[in-house]
Amino acid sequence: MITHRPFARLAFGHGRVTDGMRELPEEVAVALSYNGSTQAVMMATPADLIDFAYGFSLTEGIAVPSEIDDVQIVETELGIDVQIWLKDPAEKRQSARRRSMAGPVGCGLCGIDSLQEARRKPVVVGDRSFGLSTGQIMAAVAALTKHQPLHDITHAAHAAAFWTVEDGMVAVREDVGRHNALDKLIGALRGRSDGALILTCRTSIDMVQKAAAAGFPMIIAASAPTATAVQVADEAGITLIALARDDRFEVFTHPTRIAPEETANVA
Repeated sequence: MITHRPFARLAFGHGRVTDGMRELPEEVAVALSYNGSTQAVMMATPADLIDFAYGFSLTEGIAVPSEIDDVQIVETELGIDVQIWLKDPAEKRQSARRRSMAGPVGCGLCGIDSLQEARRKPVVVGDRSFGLSTGQIMAAVAALTKHQPLHDITHAAHAAAFWTVEDGMVAVREDVGRHNALDKLIGALRGRSDGALILTCRTSIDMVQKAAAAGFPMIIAASAPTATAVQVADEAGITLIALARDDRFEVFTHPTRIAPEETANVA
């Protein structure tokens, strides 16, 4: 599927106007359907849609990977229908709780049916043995810059990545929507969570809820988190690192998973 296309543009700067082309990412309506009934319609990058199906199903509490029987990608004139077929009892659970949900890019709580659902208790991450040194955290952030081909071409895509000490950069998924990128990554990992989640975007409450559902013990984000995201990360037992660069970062929750390379001079 085509993920980006060139468009003509005029560039203004330094007292000059120049024409040329700019590659822009595709944004396609993607329907996620369960056993023949549409659950959600999201605007997304048309790539890694099977991963999207598995990740969305997990983070929305619909089904774990073993409860998905099949995923089929159907292209239509209006967009793409990702048809997900659930096994019992996941299909029965989904039928009982089915709700309508439609949202644009960047909307992680569209269509929820109660305020209680928006601030639901996160899954508590039980892995207390996981930890990284400050140098390893900076290395993980630096490594991501080499694994964002869609962003490099368009400068308009978010990325979610999974990094471990043993394997380095295990997987990266990109999308015009930050929630979509994270769901795609979670789907690609198929249950693996023994490492750090790296995000190029801000960390909001729904991103933390998805990370907790997948079992990530650590989030490393390029931008600042929201206040509520910090509270939820604390409740979930997740180490939340933000404003991360390859030479610095800030820690907001559960810093015991971080081992300093050397004692800092705070005098």
